[in-house]
Formats: sequence, structure tokens, C-alpha cells
Amino acid sequence: MIQEAEQTGIAPCCSCHQKATPREEKELKQLKNRLNRITGQLNGIGRMLEENRYCGDILNQVAAVESALQAFGYLILQDHMETCVVEEIRKGNTTIVDEAVELMKKLK
Repeated sequence: MIQEAEQTGIAPCCSCHQKATPREEKELKQLKNRLNRITGQLNGIGRMLEENRYCGDILNQVAAVESALQAFGYLILQDHMETCVVEEIRKGNTTIVDEAVELMKKLK
């Protein structure tokens, strides 16, 4: 798993959980489409580098990717708050609020 994380650039998850409430097919498709567009933007930046494009143009694209990724994160956070956090609070687990606050800080 660590080797896979190194190859993909994704940090291994120390405390991975399964989402109790599955995402609806339509929501999942929309999220995947957004992520695919972001991936396309990143690939476009790579092509810009190879083409020796103007730094300002590249930086504009970097800003666009950052904005798109942050918007994606906020959608996931909203879903987390509406499902996972609510479910855990209903079960009496109020420590989930602390986790949610920490996640919000990371998205800043």
C-alpha cells in the first residue's frame, strides 16, 4: 500500500473508513466528472511546460486548478457534514465535530 501511495502521489490512509451512507449514482458521476476535468487541467499544465509557455499563462492555469480543487473539496465536505457527521452525532459520537473542524481547517 505504501509503494502504491508513492507511485500515485496519494498519502496512505491511516484511519480509512467506509462511508455509511453511499453516494447516489448521480452525485458520484458528477464528482468523478469534476475530478476528471481537474485532471485534464493538470495535464494541460504539463503540456504548457513542455511547450515552454509563458509563466503568467501557466500560473493562471495553476490558479484555476487550485480553485476547482477547492470547490471539489467543499462539495465533499458538505456531503460529509450532511451525512457522516449527522449520523455520528445521532449515534452520540460528538467527537466527530472536532474531526469536521480539523477538516475545514485543512481546506481553508
